[in-house]
Amino acid sequence: MNPALSPSESFRGSAHFVTTQWAVVLQASKHGESQLPALQQLCAAYWYPLYAYVRRRGHSAEDAKDLTQEFFTRLLSKNWLGEIVPEGGRFRSFLLTAMNRFLANEYDRNQAKKRGGGCQVVPLDSEAAEAQYLRELTTCESPETIFERRWALTVLEQALVRLERELVQAGKGIQFDLLNPFLSRDPDSGEYDPIAARLSITRGAVAVAVHRLRHRYREILREEIASTLAEPSRVDEEMQHLFAALRT
Repeated sequence: MNPALSPSESFRGSAHFVTTQWAVVLQASKHGESQLPALQQLCAAYWYPLYAYVRRRGHSAEDAKDLTQEFFTRLLSKNWLGEIVPEGGRFRSFLLTAMNRFLANEYDRNQAKKRGGGCQVVPLDSEAAEAQYLRELTTCESPETIFERRWALTVLEQALVRLERELVQAGKGIQFDLLNPFLSRDPDSGEYDPIAARLSITRGAVAVAVHRLRHRYREILREEIASTLAEPSRVDEEMQHLFAALRT
Protein backbone atom coordinates (compact mmCIF):
# COMPACT_ATOMS: atom_id res chain seq x y z
CA MET A 1 0.00 0.00 0.00
CA ASN A 2 1.26 3.44 -0.86
CA PRO A 3 2.43 4.92 2.48
CA ALA A 4 1.31 8.38 1.40
CA LEU A 5 -2.20 7.38 0.46
CA SER A 6 -3.60 5.14 3.18
CA PRO A 7 -7.41 5.32 2.83
CA SER A 8 -7.90 4.36 6.46
CA GLU A 9 -6.55 7.66 7.77
CA SER A 10 -9.09 10.33 8.63
CA PHE A 11 -9.19 13.63 6.78
CA ARG A 12 -8.87 16.61 9.10
CA GLY A 13 -10.05 19.17 6.57
CA SER A 14 -13.35 17.61 5.45
CA ALA A 15 -15.41 20.39 7.03
CA HIS A 16 -14.22 22.69 4.27
CA PHE A 17 -15.96 20.59 1.65
CA VAL A 18 -19.55 20.42 2.84
CA THR A 19 -20.43 21.99 -0.50
CA THR A 20 -18.27 20.58 -3.30
CA GLN A 21 -17.79 21.77 -6.86
CA TRP A 22 -19.99 18.96 -8.16
CA ALA A 23 -22.75 19.72 -5.68
CA VAL A 24 -22.63 23.39 -6.68
CA VAL A 25 -22.81 22.45 -10.36
CA LEU A 26 -25.80 20.21 -9.76
CA GLN A 27 -27.61 23.00 -7.95
CA ALA A 28 -26.65 25.48 -10.64
CA SER A 29 -28.17 23.28 -13.32
CA LYS A 30 -31.56 24.32 -12.01
CA HIS A 31 -30.78 28.02 -12.20
CA GLY A 32 -28.99 28.58 -15.49
CA GLU A 33 -25.26 28.75 -16.22
CA SER A 34 -23.95 30.65 -13.21
CA GLN A 35 -21.63 27.77 -12.31
CA LEU A 36 -20.38 27.06 -15.84
CA PRO A 37 -16.72 27.80 -14.94
CA ALA A 38 -16.82 25.16 -12.18
CA LEU A 39 -18.26 22.61 -14.58
CA GLN A 40 -15.67 23.48 -17.21
CA GLN A 41 -12.91 22.94 -14.66
CA LEU A 42 -14.26 19.51 -13.77
CA CYS A 43 -14.67 18.55 -17.41
CA ALA A 44 -11.18 19.69 -18.34
CA ALA A 45 -9.75 17.21 -15.84
CA TYR A 46 -11.62 14.25 -17.31
CA TRP A 47 -11.60 14.82 -21.03
CA TYR A 48 -8.65 12.49 -21.60
CA PRO A 49 -10.21 9.47 -19.83
CA LEU A 50 -13.28 10.03 -22.01
CA TYR A 51 -11.22 10.47 -25.17
CA ALA A 52 -9.40 7.22 -24.46
CA TYR A 53 -12.72 5.54 -23.65
CA VAL A 54 -14.09 6.53 -27.06
CA ARG A 55 -10.91 5.26 -28.72
CA ARG A 56 -11.23 2.00 -26.84
CA ARG A 57 -14.77 1.67 -28.13
CA GLY A 58 -13.31 1.36 -31.63
CA HIS A 59 -13.35 4.91 -32.95
CA SER A 60 -10.39 6.38 -34.85
CA ALA A 61 -8.24 9.12 -33.34
CA GLU A 62 -9.91 11.75 -35.52
CA ASP A 63 -13.40 10.51 -34.70
CA ALA A 64 -12.59 10.32 -30.98
CA LYS A 65 -11.31 13.89 -31.00
CA ASP A 66 -14.44 15.19 -32.73
CA LEU A 67 -16.84 13.10 -30.67
CA THR A 68 -15.24 14.08 -27.36
CA GLN A 69 -15.29 17.76 -28.26
CA GLU A 70 -18.89 17.56 -29.43
CA PHE A 71 -19.84 15.74 -26.25
CA PHE A 72 -18.45 18.54 -24.09
CA THR A 73 -20.00 21.16 -26.33
CA ARG A 74 -23.42 19.68 -25.73
CA LEU A 75 -22.80 18.99 -22.07
CA LEU A 76 -21.93 22.59 -21.37
CA SER A 77 -24.41 24.27 -23.70
CA LYS A 78 -27.51 22.04 -23.60
CA ASN A 79 -27.98 21.85 -19.81
CA TRP A 80 -27.63 18.07 -19.78
CA LEU A 81 -27.24 18.32 -16.02
CA GLY A 82 -30.95 19.08 -15.85
CA GLU A 83 -31.78 15.93 -17.81
CA ILE A 84 -29.38 13.25 -16.58
CA VAL A 85 -29.22 12.23 -12.93
CA PRO A 86 -25.66 11.27 -11.94
CA GLU A 87 -25.35 7.71 -10.67
CA GLY A 88 -24.47 7.70 -6.98
CA GLY A 89 -23.57 11.39 -7.06
CA ARG A 90 -20.24 10.67 -8.78
CA PHE A 91 -19.15 13.05 -11.50
CA ARG A 92 -17.24 10.37 -13.40
CA SER A 93 -20.30 8.08 -13.38
CA PHE A 94 -22.40 10.91 -14.73
CA LEU A 95 -19.86 11.57 -17.49
CA LEU A 96 -19.65 7.93 -18.53
CA THR A 97 -23.44 7.53 -18.57
CA ALA A 98 -23.83 10.71 -20.58
CA MET A 99 -21.07 9.70 -23.01
CA ASN A 100 -22.62 6.29 -23.62
CA ARG A 101 -25.96 7.88 -24.38
CA PHE A 102 -24.26 10.37 -26.66
CA LEU A 103 -22.34 7.67 -28.55
CA ALA A 104 -25.49 5.63 -28.99
CA ASN A 105 -26.84 8.48 -31.11
CA GLU A 106 -23.62 9.53 -32.86
CA TYR A 107 -22.59 7.61 -35.99
CA ASP A 108 -21.39 10.32 -38.35
CA ARG A 109 -18.11 12.08 -37.59
CA ASN A 110 -18.83 14.81 -40.11
CA GLN A 111 -22.07 15.62 -38.35
CA ALA A 112 -20.23 15.87 -35.07
CA LYS A 113 -17.72 18.27 -36.59
CA LYS A 114 -20.49 20.29 -38.20
CA ARG A 115 -22.50 20.66 -35.00
CA GLY A 116 -19.42 21.35 -32.90
CA GLY A 117 -18.47 24.18 -35.19
CA GLY A 118 -14.84 23.93 -34.12
CA CYS A 119 -15.58 25.76 -30.86
CA GLN A 120 -13.61 24.20 -28.03
CA VAL A 121 -15.53 24.72 -24.82
CA VAL A 122 -12.95 22.53 -23.07
CA PRO A 123 -9.35 22.74 -24.37
CA LEU A 124 -8.37 19.38 -25.87
CA ASP A 125 -4.78 18.61 -26.86
CA SER A 126 -5.70 15.80 -29.24
CA GLU A 127 -2.14 15.12 -30.44
CA ALA A 128 -0.83 14.70 -26.91
CA ALA A 129 -3.87 12.61 -26.02
CA GLU A 130 -3.32 10.25 -28.93
CA ALA A 131 0.38 9.95 -28.15
CA GLN A 132 -0.47 9.03 -24.57
CA TYR A 133 -3.13 6.59 -25.71
CA LEU A 134 -0.66 4.81 -28.01
CA ARG A 135 1.93 4.58 -25.22
CA GLU A 136 -0.46 2.74 -22.97
CA LEU A 137 -0.30 -1.02 -23.02
CA THR A 138 -2.95 -2.86 -24.98
CA THR A 139 -5.03 -5.03 -22.68
CA CYS A 140 -8.11 -7.20 -22.88
CA GLU A 141 -9.88 -5.17 -20.20
CA SER A 142 -13.19 -3.52 -20.87
CA PRO A 143 -13.35 0.18 -21.81
CA GLU A 144 -15.18 0.79 -18.51
CA THR A 145 -12.40 -0.79 -16.43
CA ILE A 146 -9.74 1.21 -18.22
CA PHE A 147 -11.80 4.38 -17.81
CA GLU A 148 -11.91 3.82 -14.05
CA ARG A 149 -8.14 3.40 -13.90
CA ARG A 150 -7.59 6.54 -15.94
CA TRP A 151 -9.96 8.38 -13.61
CA ALA A 152 -7.85 7.28 -10.63
CA LEU A 153 -4.61 8.34 -12.30
CA THR A 154 -6.15 11.69 -13.22
CA VAL A 155 -7.08 12.38 -9.60
CA LEU A 156 -3.59 11.46 -8.41
CA GLU A 157 -2.04 13.73 -11.02
CA GLN A 158 -4.29 16.63 -10.11
CA ALA A 159 -3.38 16.26 -6.45
CA LEU A 160 0.33 16.14 -7.25
CA VAL A 161 0.12 19.25 -9.43
CA ARG A 162 -1.65 21.14 -6.65
CA LEU A 163 0.92 20.00 -4.10
CA GLU A 164 3.80 21.16 -6.30
CA ARG A 165 2.11 24.51 -6.88
CA GLU A 166 1.71 25.04 -3.15
CA LEU A 167 5.35 24.35 -2.41
CA VAL A 168 6.62 26.47 -5.29
CA GLN A 169 4.48 29.39 -4.10
CA ALA A 170 5.91 28.90 -0.61
CA GLY A 171 9.45 29.06 -1.99
CA LYS A 172 10.01 25.32 -1.48
CA GLY A 173 10.16 24.15 -5.08
CA ILE A 174 13.55 22.48 -4.61
CA GLN A 175 12.22 20.63 -1.57
CA PHE A 176 9.32 19.30 -3.61
CA ASP A 177 11.64 18.12 -6.39
CA LEU A 178 13.82 16.27 -3.91
CA LEU A 179 11.11 14.78 -1.72
CA ASN A 180 8.21 13.96 -4.03
CA PRO A 181 9.65 10.52 -5.00
CA PHE A 182 8.97 9.47 -1.40
CA LEU A 183 5.26 10.16 -1.66
CA SER A 184 4.84 6.64 -3.02
CA ARG A 185 7.72 4.71 -1.48
CA ASP A 186 9.97 4.48 1.54
CA PRO A 187 13.59 5.60 1.21
CA ASP A 188 16.45 3.19 0.68
CA SER A 189 19.17 3.06 3.28
CA GLY A 190 21.09 6.34 3.33
CA GLU A 191 18.91 7.91 0.62
CA TYR A 192 18.01 10.87 2.81
CA ASP A 193 21.65 11.80 3.46
CA PRO A 194 22.44 13.64 0.19
CA ILE A 195 19.05 15.36 0.38
CA ALA A 196 19.84 16.58 3.88
CA ALA A 197 23.14 17.95 2.64
CA ARG A 198 21.47 19.66 -0.32
CA LEU A 199 18.85 21.31 1.89
CA SER A 200 21.30 22.03 4.73
CA ILE A 201 19.12 20.22 7.28
CA THR A 202 19.47 17.05 9.32
CA ARG A 203 18.43 13.61 8.11
CA GLY A 204 15.73 13.63 10.76
CA ALA A 205 14.40 16.90 9.41
CA VAL A 206 14.17 15.32 5.95
CA ALA A 207 12.08 12.51 7.39
CA VAL A 208 9.78 15.03 9.07
CA ALA A 209 9.45 16.99 5.81
CA VAL A 210 8.54 13.81 3.93
CA HIS A 211 5.92 12.97 6.56
CA ARG A 212 4.37 16.43 6.24
CA LEU A 213 4.45 16.26 2.45
CA ARG A 214 2.64 12.91 2.50
CA HIS A 215 0.07 14.25 4.91
CA ARG A 216 -0.64 17.29 2.74
CA TYR A 217 -0.82 15.09 -0.35
CA ARG A 218 -3.47 12.95 1.32
CA GLU A 219 -5.45 16.07 2.20
CA ILE A 220 -5.30 17.41 -1.35
CA LEU A 221 -6.20 14.02 -2.80
CA ARG A 222 -9.30 13.86 -0.65
CA GLU A 223 -10.20 17.40 -1.66
CA GLU A 224 -9.91 16.45 -5.33
CA ILE A 225 -12.15 13.44 -4.81
CA ALA A 226 -14.65 15.48 -2.78
CA SER A 227 -14.92 17.97 -5.64
CA THR A 228 -16.36 15.23 -7.86
CA LEU A 229 -18.99 14.01 -5.39
CA ALA A 230 -22.44 15.33 -4.60
CA GLU A 231 -22.11 13.79 -1.11
CA PRO A 232 -18.79 14.57 0.62
CA SER A 233 -19.53 11.85 3.19
CA ARG A 234 -18.66 9.29 0.51
CA VAL A 235 -15.02 10.36 0.22
CA ASP A 236 -13.74 7.32 2.12
CA GLU A 237 -15.71 5.02 -0.16
CA GLU A 238 -14.28 6.77 -3.21
CA MET A 239 -10.75 6.50 -1.82
CA GLN A 240 -11.21 2.75 -1.58
CA HIS A 241 -12.56 2.68 -5.12
CA LEU A 242 -9.56 4.67 -6.35
CA PHE A 243 -7.09 2.16 -4.93
CA ALA A 244 -9.12 -0.72 -6.33
CA ALA A 245 -9.04 0.88 -9.79
CA LEU A 246 -5.26 1.24 -9.59
CA ARG A 247 -4.85 -2.42 -8.63
CA THR A 248 -6.81 -3.79 -11.60
